[in-house]
Amino acid sequence: MADNVSTSWSVSTRTRGSLVSILLILAVVAFASATPLFAPRAVIQDLFSILTMLVLAQCWNLLAGYAGLVSVGQQAFVGFGAYAMFGGVSLLGMDPMAAIVLGGLAALALSIPTAFFVFRLQGAYFAIGTWVIAEIVRLSLAQWKALGGGTGTSLPAGAARDMVGVRFVADLLGVRGPQATDIVCYWLALLLAMLTIGSIYKLLRSKQGLGLAAVRDNREAARSVGVDPLWTKSFVYLVAALATGLTGALIYVQKARISPDAAFSVPDWTAYVIFIVVIGGIGTIEGPIVGVIVFYILQNLLADYGSWYLLILGLIGILIMLFAPRGLWGLFTDRTGIQLFPVRRILAGRPKIKTNEGVPDG
Repeated sequence: MADNVSTSWSVSTRTRGSLVSILLILAVVAFASATPLFAPRAVIQDLFSILTMLVLAQCWNLLAGYAGLVSVGQQAFVGFGAYAMFGGVSLLGMDPMAAIVLGGLAALALSIPTAFFVFRLQGAYFAIGTWVIAEIVRLSLAQWKALGGGTGTSLPAGAARDMVGVRFVADLLGVRGPQATDIVCYWLALLLAMLTIGSIYKLLRSKQGLGLAAVRDNREAARSVGVDPLWTKSFVYLVAALATGLTGALIYVQKARISPDAAFSVPDWTAYVIFIVVIGGIGTIEGPIVGVIVFYILQNLLADYGSWYLLILGLIGILIMLFAPRGLWGLFTDRTGIQLFPVRRILAGRPKIKTNEGVPDG
């Protein structure tokens, strides 16, 4: 009888809670999409900030958590994308919606020569190299007199209010131009967050995702099984630059004013992002989501404490790294086994009984 039993093996990323996770995510997206219909303007602005920081955190997590590329120069793509958007609107007369796309493409173009240099560096030298390049880009754009030089500039009057979709939203919801602009920017941020998370999730579930994990864990072992470490890391680096540039351009459409120091701020666009990923859980899609919520709560609770605010954030980050190295989501997952975006492959086997039909006896 034992000879008639075989095992059929399959690989899956689904867990027992996959269906519940999908329904929960769909409910959250539906609620978030409808929020501008009843929420005040201040809430919409706060949610916009949360969503844009979430996209930046997911991009940095993709680099550091899945590709092993610890960059401290992502502000280069935020600022460059934002300045490209300003150039498109102020100098070329583009609609801000199209200029946002221009900002993302400009950041992508910047990442190509940047990758050529920084990929020659390893470890801490890579991190320092990305920061140095960001400073070079900041100092270069500070010389761009047409966009205000070192003091910065503002979008032309009414440019944001004339953006595609703003007048339609204003008429549909019965709100004024500035509030309609905030709503359109919020919906764009929500769409960008959904596309970013969905694309990263799809990438990690693919063969390329397996190759990315292999490169992160051991470059030589990955190369021995046919994975090209340079191409894999370059692809992730370029994709993260594109999404970061789009986000930077969108942020400064909503702000409507830019300066080199603000657009290339290390604390705002890199330090806070790293904090979000670390406390939430590096190497997981859920980690940045948890981290950005915790960061927003801490930001509101501690905003009145001046310089103590940064010290407290640093202390919280250190404590979490010591007592929960995998972040808050990692701690939660270890105790419950719940995953909203499961990417770990599970090998499952099912017994199969062979029949002797059609086989002659003897």
